[in-house]
Amino acid sequence: MFEELIGKRSNPVQNTIERGAVRKFAEAIGDPHPVFTDPAFAAEKGFKANIAPPTFPVTFDYGIIEGLDLPKAGLIHGEQNFEYQRPLYVGEALHCYREIEKYQERKGKLGQMGFLFIKSTAEDKNGEIVMTATQTIILSETVRKGMKG
Repeated sequence: MFEELIGKRSNPVQNTIERGAVRKFAEAIGDPHPVFTDPAFAAEKGFKANIAPPTFPVTFDYGIIEGLDLPKAGLIHGEQNFEYQRPLYVGEALHCYREIEKYQERKGKLGQMGFLFIKSTAEDKNGEIVMTATQTIILSETVRKGMKG
């Protein structure tokens, strides 16, 4: 279904890591660690500013991959992994984009399942990659049939 999209990438979108958003996210995930919210504590631990929680990049805008039209409901979140080159700092701007890495189908208990693998990337102002996230989206046979017609 998505073979023609493999290798397609969204245009980069600038995201600024805002202090209030980091605080709210840390509260929402139940991790009010002061390294996320207290500048003096972050400095004491050797950081140049507060850092964002490890899963914070789920809030970023990665742009739109032209031609990728997934349904709003019925998708299964299969897996997501984050890899960091360094922490994400409050106040910094990152350019974020995503790319379709691969698509596979296989028979499962719920029929013919589709597995869409997407890689999301955040780069700093110098174009250095600071974070990548890979995710697997699972499309059940019911969702796949609904997309075809």
